[in-house]
Amino acid sequence: MNLDAQNLFSTFQLNKSWEQKMRLLMQLGKNLSPLTEVEKTDKNQVKGCESQVWLVSTKQDDQWYFKATSEARLIQGLLAVLLTRINGLTAKEINEIDLDDWFQQLGLVKQLSSSRRDGLSAIFKKVKAVT
Repeated sequence: MNLDAQNLFSTFQLNKSWEQKMRLLMQLGKNLSPLTEVEKTDKNQVKGCESQVWLVSTKQDDQWYFKATSEARLIQGLLAVLLTRINGLTAKEINEIDLDDWFQQLGLVKQLSSSRRDGLSAIFKKVKAVT
């Protein structure tokens, strides 16, 4: 796990209640770098999400970096959590991540609807398909 993900994990551990975690998600979502309108193409759109989500990837040496955005605030926060976990990793490292376990450790799984979990799964499948 990279240092940013470890720090994020520690921060979530300090925020015990769902309300605190929700506020943290909203703050994290606001910090995501926005995508340009040019980047919001059909090719970059993630299918399988109820909300519109776009994902852009770049590879530097063997490490992958992603940017993503959504118009839904909660999804934007969940994207920030996901990107913190995967940015800077190799394809092999990304493929070894158990996304459900990561969100379980953060205390987020129980509060997410099945459609949001499905959407996260669709986003992560697109990440894996790109790498």
